[in-house]
Amino acid sequence: MNVTDDDAPDILVAGECLVDFLPDRPGALPTVEQFTRRAGGAPANVAVRLADLGAAPWFWTRIGDDAFGAFLAETLESAGLPDRFVETDPDAKTALAFVAHDENADREFSFYRENTADTRFSTGAVPDEALDAVAWVVSGGLCLSAEPARTAMFDLLDRAGDRDCTVVFDPNARPEQWDGGFPDAFEAACAAADVVKATPADLGAAGVEGSPDALLDAVLERGPHTALLTLGEAGATARATEDAPWGPAEAAHPGYEVDVVDTTGAGDAFTAGAVRGLADGLGLAGALSFGNAAAAATTTEPGAIDADVDPSVVDRLRAE
Repeated sequence: MNVTDDDAPDILVAGECLVDFLPDRPGALPTVEQFTRRAGGAPANVAVRLADLGAAPWFWTRIGDDAFGAFLAETLESAGLPDRFVETDPDAKTALAFVAHDENADREFSFYRENTADTRFSTGAVPDEALDAVAWVVSGGLCLSAEPARTAMFDLLDRAGDRDCTVVFDPNARPEQWDGGFPDAFEAACAAADVVKATPADLGAAGVEGSPDALLDAVLERGPHTALLTLGEAGATARATEDAPWGPAEAAHPGYEVDVVDTTGAGDAFTAGAVRGLADGLGLAGALSFGNAAAAATTTEPGAIDADVDPSVVDRLRAE
C-alpha cells in the first residue's frame, strides 16, 4: 500500500502481540490443569477492536519466527489488519502469557518474554511518511520495559508528536515485568502523549495515588491534554484541558451491565472505542460511552482478540 493513498489508515497502533493461555477454571495458576491458546497483547487487542469498530489501523508489532508467531500473523490477517508493519523476527521467540482468573473474572498474568520478539523493536521501522499519513498513534506500556523496544517506542511517539499526530498512551502496567523503572518510563510517556488512558492500578504502579479526581489531575500535570480513567464496574471518568480539541471538558459514564464471562481485553476495547469516539468528533462524553460499550461487549465472550465484538451490540448498548 502506498502510504500517501487516500485509503491509508487514520490510526497506527504500536506494541506487543503475544499468545495468552486462558485457564479452564478460576483459581491460582498452580491449580489450573488445562489452558486454551488465544491471541493477545494489549496493543493487538486495541488494533483488532478498532477493526471491529470499522477503523482498521496499521499495527506495528514484532512476532517470533515460530509456530506461535505464525498463529498470531494469521489471526491478525483474519481480523482485517494490514500487514505492512507486522514484523517477523528470525532470531527470537514469540512472547507468551499464562492467565489466571479469580471468582469475579479478574486476571493475573505470568509472562514468558525474556528476549522475545516484542522486546526487539527497531528505531525507525515506521518511516516518517507513514506518520504523515495517519492522524492518531496509539501505544502501550509493556514494550517500554525492555531495550531496544523502549528506545524504538519513544522515538515513534516523539516523531508522531512532531508531525501533529494525536498520541495516545495506555500504561497497561505489569509491575512484574519491570525492574523498578516503570515510574520513570510512565513520566516520559505522559510527556510525549496527548491522551493518556489508565486505571487506578496503573497509576498506583507509577506512584500516583488518590481519588479519581486527583488521579485525573495528576495525569494532566504530566503533560497530556486529556486523561481517561477506567474504573471497572463503576465505568469511567475523564478530563481535558483547553488544549484539547474537545476541551476544556469533564465527563463520567457509569458503564453498562452485561453478563461478564471474561474481562481479558476489556480495557483495551475501551481504548479502541474511546479513540474511535474522539476521532469521530463525539467529544469526551461520547468517547466514554463508546469506550464503555465496546468494553462491555468484549467481556461477554472469552478471550480478548477472539471475543468477536459486533458493532451493532455496541450501538445497542449506547442506545440503551
